[in-house]
Amino acid sequence: MAGSRLDPIDRHILAELQADGRMTNVELAKRVGISAPPCLRRVRTLEEAGYIRGYHADIDARELGFEVAVFAMVRLHSQAESDLSAFETRCRNWPLVRECHMLNGEIDFILKCVAPDLSSFQGFLTGELLKAENVASVKTSLVIRCAKDEPGLPFDVLEERLTRSA
Repeated sequence: MAGSRLDPIDRHILAELQADGRMTNVELAKRVGISAPPCLRRVRTLEEAGYIRGYHADIDARELGFEVAVFAMVRLHSQAESDLSAFETRCRNWPLVRECHMLNGEIDFILKCVAPDLSSFQGFLTGELLKAENVASVKTSLVIRCAKDEPGLPFDVLEERLTRSA
């Protein structure tokens, strides 16, 4: 199990930074029970190893005028690796597409999209997504409201699992 390669202090550091990535190293060290210099070394090691991919602000999309969120389920004509990779590259270049996940089953990709309004999304859908090479079909679902948007990982579940397997 990947999480078991980290010791409890490293996992605690990750959990604390996930909850508040802006805290100082001194505060983080105090929360995890070690002094500041080794805490900073551990954080740098976690960053270099890829456990920490970055630090981000949680922006309220609606406050900035992005009123529409849509999930688009995309089927492709071909699932050859080169065609899958080409579609993923195209998704990375579309600003309205915020997430792109390849799926197993009838749908090849699900895209999470945001737009200022429905007409902006419709323009993207008809002018870009539906016209993209290899796209067979697209089904969309407009988000009415979000009941939960919890970033990160449930560290308590990881710790419980590690405790059971020890």
